[in-house]
Amino acid sequence: MASSAKRRAVGAGDEPEDSGESSEQESEESGEEDSEQSEEEINEEVVVDFEAHTISDNDFGGIKKLMQQLFLKAHVNTSALTDLIIQQNHIGSVIRQSEVPDDSDDEDPDEVFGFISIVNLTERKGLECVEQVKELVLGQCEKQCSASVLEQFEKVLHDSSQAVGLLLSERFINVPPQIALPLYKQLLEEMAEAQRTNKPSGKCQYCLLISKTCQEAKKSAPSRGPPKEELLFVNAEEEFFYEQAVARFNYSVQEEADSCIAGRWSFDDVPMKPFRTVSLIPMDRMPVIIDKLKEYLTV
Repeated sequence: MASSAKRRAVGAGDEPEDSGESSEQESEESGEEDSEQSEEEINEEVVVDFEAHTISDNDFGGIKKLMQQLFLKAHVNTSALTDLIIQQNHIGSVIRQSEVPDDSDDEDPDEVFGFISIVNLTERKGLECVEQVKELVLGQCEKQCSASVLEQFEKVLHDSSQAVGLLLSERFINVPPQIALPLYKQLLEEMAEAQRTNKPSGKCQYCLLISKTCQEAKKSAPSRGPPKEELLFVNAEEEFFYEQAVARFNYSVQEEADSCIAGRWSFDDVPMKPFRTVSLIPMDRMPVIIDKLKEYLTV
């Protein structure tokens, strides 16, 4: 998967006319030309290829960092959750750079640029990190939602006869969304194989997705979170999961957002308010979502 990163285009100035101006002006013009040439030199396209790899023990730090980007200051043991993802590495992938040039400044050629996995919350019932995720979702749902929506989430999360998988798909913002399509297709294939061989996390009736979203700060959001049309999904493809959800809600993380972890919450100089959007999606709707992803992400 190739990603193109471009510096802002800088227009070249007109050639200076020979008008007999002072040497000081010529010097200034020469300096401007040098500056323009310098800016033009860095205005080049950098192509980076990414590949999916099986999750390994060495990916602990990278996955945990991306997990913290999602959960911020929530009471969730991201170390334990990362360990769980690594233990069940028959499902999920990490994204790494395909080839790191010898003269690259990157110190770690195995740096994790993203990952995808699913954790069966029903099978893993009782584990501290799993219970913390459920408590986070239900606690925020109780604050933000009507009694009927809360009842729907409680019924699904507490019903041991219907397995719920926590879908985790995190990546750096400079990794292109096109990489999501092969990752999701591979994840579904791995889940089918895990179900066939009776491995953990194979069979799920629902998936629970917590998405990073935001809204223009100048807009006044209602107390129960912004409506869908005002939401911007940081991972754009997750909007298709949101649309297929049978239950969903938003909660603000304005007080938790940290520039070191969450990035600068602005797009095109427009300040943004950060949210988390929780979606509960039946797994039988995944074919519809994959078709939408194909239409949106295929290049």
